[in-house]
Amino acid sequence: MIKDRLKNVPPKPGSYQMIDAYGNIIYVGKAKNLKSRLTTYFTGSHDYKTTKMIQAIDHFDYIVTNTELEALILEIDLIKKYHPRYNILLTDDKSYPYIEITEEKHPKLVVTRTLNKTKKHLFGPYPNVRAARDTLHILNKLYPLRKCHKLPKEPCLYYHLGQCLAPCIHKVDTQTYTDIKRKITRFLKGETKAVIDDLKLKMQDASDNLEYERAQEYKTTIENIETTTKKQAVNLNDLTDRDIIATQYDKDHIAVEIFFIRSGKIAAREKKLMPYYLDPIDSALEYLIQFYQVYPVPKEILTNQETAFKPLSELFKTALKIPKRGAKKQLLDLAILNATQQLTEESKRIEQQTEKTFGALDELAELLNIPTPYHIEAFDNSHLFGSFPVSSMVVFKNAKPSKKDYRKYKLSTDKVQSGDTEQMHEVLYRRFQRMLYEDQPRPNLILVDGGIHQLNAAKAVLDSLDLSIPVAGLVKNKQHKTSHLIDQEDNEIEILQQSNLFNLLTYIQEEAHRFAVNFHKDLRNKGFYSTILDTIEGVGEVTKKKLLKHFKTIEAMRKASYNDYSALGIPKRTIKNIQKALEEEKR
Repeated sequence: MIKDRLKNVPPKPGSYQMIDAYGNIIYVGKAKNLKSRLTTYFTGSHDYKTTKMIQAIDHFDYIVTNTELEALILEIDLIKKYHPRYNILLTDDKSYPYIEITEEKHPKLVVTRTLNKTKKHLFGPYPNVRAARDTLHILNKLYPLRKCHKLPKEPCLYYHLGQCLAPCIHKVDTQTYTDIKRKITRFLKGETKAVIDDLKLKMQDASDNLEYERAQEYKTTIENIETTTKKQAVNLNDLTDRDIIATQYDKDHIAVEIFFIRSGKIAAREKKLMPYYLDPIDSALEYLIQFYQVYPVPKEILTNQETAFKPLSELFKTALKIPKRGAKKQLLDLAILNATQQLTEESKRIEQQTEKTFGALDELAELLNIPTPYHIEAFDNSHLFGSFPVSSMVVFKNAKPSKKDYRKYKLSTDKVQSGDTEQMHEVLYRRFQRMLYEDQPRPNLILVDGGIHQLNAAKAVLDSLDLSIPVAGLVKNKQHKTSHLIDQEDNEIEILQQSNLFNLLTYIQEEAHRFAVNFHKDLRNKGFYSTILDTIEGVGEVTKKKLLKHFKTIEAMRKASYNDYSALGIPKRTIKNIQKALEEEKR
């Protein structure tokens, strides 16, 4: 089927999508010549990781574009939309701190990780929050922008210290703020000589007037500025914002090293080590485009891949250069050295981590005789003697929890619960009926917490919805620890406890249990509070909110005296009803 389809692929630019047997897009690429690139995948020999990806391909699709640049843009859009398993993805677990002058009538200085590339006064990145806050502390002493979140009715201490213009009582014109913003911008760009000279004069005046404590404050501020803006061994004399990007790769991984050059020196760095398929530089470009869609783009990028990274210049309107000599070349060489070091040190760790994750998934696939389950959904139930029944769904993608896909379910209480079987039937039906209705991606494997009865409930639901998704049961022992698997044919499968697979399954089972139990506790606590108060005569919605706001807990209400209730303006009869109800509930 694939070879027949290849005959009709045009030799034009475009984006292609590799799709697995479940209908999930597992890889998105771009090509100057679609026919040539797609043929490359399905002919000749490949390394292990590329072969593994090709084995997972059931069919492919493609979209023709007018230019290679359009194909690249489409590729990135599809990656962001579908999060394909084999593509390089920009993770959201790391962000750099920046200093921002807010766009308000009365602006202030803040440290932020929330980036909006249209903001005019955004400075950074800083290597860590402490560095950003230290700089912010200096700026707040030097420049009298407001410090408060909300304007007070009278001036605060900062006004009396000369560190705020007090817009709460004084009218401050726009030009004054414009001048302050200009001075802050110059300072953050490295033009600090005028500031330091002014502080030295003030320090001398304070010392001459025997105001030694104030003179010491000026001296400390000068030292802090010099520490913050000190030069590095390799330093550029201009104040242009630029990034330096270096790449190094071996047969399996590519390392990307980014130096953020601000005010002529390295302000922070970003490093990324990732596996690649077919072309390492294409993978690096794919990652960098995602990166600069999030982070501010500098005026200039220095790199050792000028031709391959040319789309960065076209997409983000920035200059792209390969320095040949001088300080810029020294900085690029330093970035290349760090990329090489990263590749050497991190590759082995990545391989070990891959064995723990993808190796465990491969082992699970072999035991259950199914394709490798890169997308697993696991379910667990929780209740207290039939009260507040809930279920949880946790999702693991590429053997890692995907918490944004977790779901909680309140279950019906009008059924006779039979050892969680009815609960499992209900939650699975609701989950997969909605999956079909909304045409959501299908999991490669369903894991249910429990034995043969829960597994049969799951199979019955899948049959009723005409779904063919592998399912297995995760069984616990008497100590409530992961014991073994039950496959679709009801066979018990023992798992070596020292294996990576056993650790992965234990993690999945405990995560599903934790998520369910926490949800159950939340519901139970809410139900406990509302049930007691809602049944007391004289306690309406307003009184209930007043009680919970003041006492916080039911236990505090039990211990409260008549006068405590009376002070809240609660009528005498209602107070007696509350105290009586809480005492009876305790008994």
